Amino acid sequence: MPNSRLTALRNAFLTGLLLLAPLVVTVWAFLKIIDIVGGNFRPLFDTLIPHRLQDIPLVWEMAVTVVVFALVTLFGLVSHYFFGKYLLDLGERAILAIPGLNTVYRSVKQLVSTFGSQNQNLFNRVVLVQYPRPGVWTLGFLTSKTQAEAQTRAGCELWAVFVPTSPIPTAGFMLFFPPAEIIELAMSAGDGMKMVISGGAMIPTWPDAASAQAELKAKI
Repeated sequence: MPNSRLTALRNAFLTGLLLLAPLVVTVWAFLKIIDIVGGNFRPLFDTLIPHRLQDIPLVWEMAVTVVVFALVTLFGLVSHYFFGKYLLDLGERAILAIPGLNTVYRSVKQLVSTFGSQNQNLFNRVVLVQYPRPGVWTLGFLTSKTQAEAQTRAGCELWAVFVPTSPIPTAGFMLFFPPAEIIELAMSAGDGMKMVISGGAMIPTWPDAASAQAELKAKI
C-alpha cells in the first residue's frame, strides 16, 4: 500500500513537472530576451524616459524590446519591397539575356499571368471538343458563353473555347463551338492544365472512371 502511494505521488510529480516545464522555459526565454535586447538598447532611449520613471523594473526594458523588434520588422519590410524588387528585376534581366532560357522564362511568366488568381474565373471549366477534325478530341477551356456579334453573324449559338498547345499552354487557338459539340468535364482547371503541360502523361483521377468504362463497354 505505501509503495502504491509513493508511485502515485511520483507520477503526479512527473506529470506536474512535464506540464510546468514548457511554461517555465517560455517565461525564462521571454525574460532573457528582454534582459539582452532591452538591457543593451535601453541606454539609447534613457533620454526619452522621464527620470522619475526610469527605476520601474522590467517595464522600460520590455518597451525598448518591443521598439527594437518593431524597427527590425520595419527594416525587413522595407528590404523586402525595395531591395527584393531590385534583386528580382536584376535576376530577370540576367535570365532574359540568356538565349533559349529567355524563351522558357517568358512562356512560364505568361502562363502564370494568364492563369493566375486574377484570371482564375476566366478558365474555370475544362471541356472536350473535336479539333482539328471530327473524331479527334482535345482538351479546351470554356472562356465565355456570351452571345455577341460573332454569334449573330453566324446565325447560331456559339461558345468560346480556348484550346491550348502542349507543352506550353500559353499559345493556342480561340475557337467557337455550338454548345451541342462541347462536353463539359468534371476535372478542375488545374488538373486540365497539368494534363496539357505533361502532354497527357498526368491523368487526374476520376471517381466515376470504372462505371464510365463499364457503360462504354456495354454500348460497344
